[in-house]
Amino acid sequence: MTVLKILNFKLFLNSNSNFKGALLIPQQVLTNVSSQIIQKALLANSKFTLKTNCVKMHYKCRNNLYPDSSKKIERFPVPDEKVPWSVKWESYNPPYFTSPGVLGKPWAQPEIGESGFQVNKVSSETETNDKSAVGYNYEVVDGYPINPVGRTGLRGRGLLGSWGPNHAADPIVTRWKKQENGKQILDEKTGKPYLQFVSIQRRDCGEWAIPGGFVDPEEQPGQTLRREFVEEALDSFTGQENEKEKIVKELDTLFSNGTPIYSGYVDDRRNTDNAWITTTAVLFHDSDQVFDKIKLSAGDDAGKVMWKDISDELVLYASHKAFIKEVAVTLNAHW
Repeated sequence: MTVLKILNFKLFLNSNSNFKGALLIPQQVLTNVSSQIIQKALLANSKFTLKTNCVKMHYKCRNNLYPDSSKKIERFPVPDEKVPWSVKWESYNPPYFTSPGVLGKPWAQPEIGESGFQVNKVSSETETNDKSAVGYNYEVVDGYPINPVGRTGLRGRGLLGSWGPNHAADPIVTRWKKQENGKQILDEKTGKPYLQFVSIQRRDCGEWAIPGGFVDPEEQPGQTLRREFVEEALDSFTGQENEKEKIVKELDTLFSNGTPIYSGYVDDRRNTDNAWITTTAVLFHDSDQVFDKIKLSAGDDAGKVMWKDISDELVLYASHKAFIKEVAVTLNAHW
């Protein structure tokens, strides 16, 4: 069966659907993921200020082995009180590491000082990067961008392709958990309905996560959301045309009504003193049960994919649990 790869997972029609055959979702289906929706998440206006501020402390990118399979890279130990750059620490001497798998790749920047290197736009007067779109500024010292949250115990880029911020996009697809009769399942203590979200198990570390991807050069986060969702289109279609068109329209509606959840720094194990991950997380709630007609199947970059119940007991990759908590608050669901 030919399938559509969607954000590291694939879509099949459920066997009990009247629609028989593979679902073709052309590129134009998701063009209505409005750039205005994404801009709402990127702009630190009054509604989203608290959600776009840079985090005050990172934990997952400190005091552990760097996640590179080619060699054992130990970070310089950094206690909480020494994370801020404002705290002087003359003996701080982290190792330098940029993965060989990054060097020379067409999607990666060259090393600083090499031919073809172009640092992000910097004010010549203040040497502060004017990346207001990510909700914060960051310093550039001797050509090296400086992690805005603080020390990580490792210099260089590690596994990341860009110096400074490496932009990603994380679409969060949710639905209400229901009984067979269609009634929402409520938590006995809180009385609030259970929410579920599409989660993948990452192949690189085995942790569960929100499916997403990095923003390509010259690409906006809104374009990444669309690109990741239609990364591999189907080459054939054998189902009923009218049923296909109906599902396509329903998906079009779903992905045209996103709610910005977060935009900014992510506490990720791959972060270093000079390269880090930022993301734009957007909620797409399936209130019309579009995904009831669709079966999820893991793609190339995911070990497994499933609908996960949302609660405080979740253990997720990077900062994803914080994003999911914000989703629960937004939809007034159980947490």
